[in-house]
Amino acid sequence: MTTTSVVEEFVEVGGAKLHLLKGGEGSPLLFLHSIEGNLGWLPWMDRIAQSATVYAPTHPGFGRSERPEFLESISDLARFYLWMIQELGLEEVTLVGHFLGGWIAAEMATMSPDSLSSLVLVDAAGVRPGEGEVADIFLLGEEETTRLSFHDPATVPGYGDLFERELSPEERELQIRGREMTTRLSWKPYMYDRSLEWLLQRVDVPTLIAWGAEDKIIPVDSGRRIHEAIPGSRLEIIPACGHLPHVEKPNEFSRLVLGALPENESPPALAEG
Repeated sequence: MTTTSVVEEFVEVGGAKLHLLKGGEGSPLLFLHSIEGNLGWLPWMDRIAQSATVYAPTHPGFGRSERPEFLESISDLARFYLWMIQELGLEEVTLVGHFLGGWIAAEMATMSPDSLSSLVLVDAAGVRPGEGEVADIFLLGEEETTRLSFHDPATVPGYGDLFERELSPEERELQIRGREMTTRLSWKPYMYDRSLEWLLQRVDVPTLIAWGAEDKIIPVDSGRRIHEAIPGSRLEIIPACGHLPHVEKPNEFSRLVLGALPENESPPALAEG
């Protein structure tokens, strides 16, 4: 049940209208979603909104957000979101990104670390694993990708409403649009940037890397490599959890994010990382 007053609006950045959900009070937290698109106001956001103002945009080219003509790559998208932060006048931002959104967030942190107060990367793409491979979501298809994304769907709050309900023709069309944009952004090379692992050494803000222990989409080894690349970062492996910790384990995930907010020194430990 949502207790936060959530505002739905469109903001203009670079000549494009961006769909945005906003709610809460306190320092700004920007959440960047992944390939599934904007899932709406999730339970973990409701808890975080008691301590921060949560901004949850829909990426350009996904859902009802427009794509500016210049936007062709993850690096373009990172620059776009830094522009959005500037346009909205946000300072000391806690940046949280999942998988594709985590890749965008990591790129943003290498470009402009001074724009951020802290960084949370959640099962993030962008760095190629040394062990295992990133699952081919285009080959697997939507249903199989969703099935593999959870350790135990039966325990996921609101799973049916999020992933099993029948979509309207408009919703299906927007979903296809998002999949096309994912292909544009991440196909070659698939889900990583050859230079990112090296550039992450520039990140000098407090960084939490959160990963589902049972992630079948992107190996935990990618998280370890990101952890090794970012000086002073912290790696938290979430037990009995798949690819979407913020959906599958909202209580554990929100506890970690609360610990990463500027007023807190460090996230509470869940497991050894």
